Amino acid sequence: MPQVNMTVNGKAASGEVEGRTLLSHFLREDQGLTGTHIGCDTSQCGACVVHVNGEAVKACTMLAVEAEGADVATIEGQANADGSLNVIQQAFQDHHGLQCGFCTPGMVMSAAALLKDNPKPTEAEVRHYLDGNICRCTGYHNIVKAIMAASGQDVGAIAAE
Repeated sequence: MPQVNMTVNGKAASGEVEGRTLLSHFLREDQGLTGTHIGCDTSQCGACVVHVNGEAVKACTMLAVEAEGADVATIEGQANADGSLNVIQQAFQDHHGLQCGFCTPGMVMSAAALLKDNPKPTEAEVRHYLDGNICRCTGYHNIVKAIMAASGQDVGAIAAE
């Protein structure tokens, strides 16, 4: 079996994997990072979004061996150094951007990628960017509001749907 080596949330991670092992399964089963959720295994729901070399990817459609030597960031690595919630996570909490929480890790990771590339997105841009993430509980309104708040924008004028 191939050996895979990568950096996950700033720490060296390695393990023997079958060639067909998905990155999502390697992170969850071999590394114990269960915040990367598996909702569909077909790249439809976005619950498994992680960052690989700074880019948002759906870990259920990437093989672990494809991440050889990569820098991988998961939801577990998003908190501040002191363990407190980062600005995006705090905005999700403050603006009720989650209900059951299953989609939340993928939403936060997608939001982080969006805000890295577009620090002040419009509401339409946030909605478009989240097109690959499914939430069955919230109706997205508060998720969008949370992401816009995390970007430092005033969300008081965003009307409820």
